[in-house]
Amino acid sequence: MRLEQTPSPNHDARRYPVDLLVLHYTGMETGQAALDRMRDPEAKVSAHYMVWEDGRICQLVDEARRAWHSGLSTWHGDDDLNSRSIGIEIVNGGHDFPLPGGKLPPYPDAQIEAVIELSKAVLARHPIPQTRVVAHSDIAPKRKIDPGEHFPWPRLAAAGIGLWPEEAGGSGCIWMGGDPGGLNRQLGTIGYDLSDIPATLRAFQRRFLPDAVTGLADARTLRRLAHVAEAYSGASTSSSPQA
Repeated sequence: MRLEQTPSPNHDARRYPVDLLVLHYTGMETGQAALDRMRDPEAKVSAHYMVWEDGRICQLVDEARRAWHSGLSTWHGDDDLNSRSIGIEIVNGGHDFPLPGGKLPPYPDAQIEAVIELSKAVLARHPIPQTRVVAHSDIAPKRKIDPGEHFPWPRLAAAGIGLWPEEAGGSGCIWMGGDPGGLNRQLGTIGYDLSDIPATLRAFQRRFLPDAVTGLADARTLRRLAHVAEAYSGASTSSSPQA
């Protein structure tokens, strides 16, 4: 794997060991615009890596340093996630720059293969559990929606990066409000913040039920939630496999 060194000044010292991998999309019109922004000291944002559509990988910040990519976010009750994480920005216009007609722009095969290779290398260097390979939307559900419901999480999981339990079947009625079946407990088991349940449910659906991002706890969502929470509970102490 070849890395292009494109240093950013936007980093500082870590306070914690690395135990989290955060995937983002750039959400800008071009990769160059995103790269320029992450290297602009006035912008005060950065990531450790950026992956272009053709699979090229730029390194902006050394993994030993704290890059500024997560913002105000939490996972499993932890905060200052910049100090705990490696951040990978994936060039994709996302929701801000959709294709004509409104469809979200695809993630090319070469790009996803590069993300997989890079992620495996990161997981080989750091004790990051499968339960702590996350989307930006997972850790900041009230603010962020990247890398989007079009991101191929099952493909990454098949390569040993993160968890993807298969969806259970069935159907049922819509439920809103309350906490049937321990909804809050199950979201918390996975790692989500519970301060805004509709936003958190949308983040969960964006990751694990991407064709139904509603924020509603319907029967299908509740079944999926229970299944994912069970998988996360069973994997909570397991580190990701090494490359």
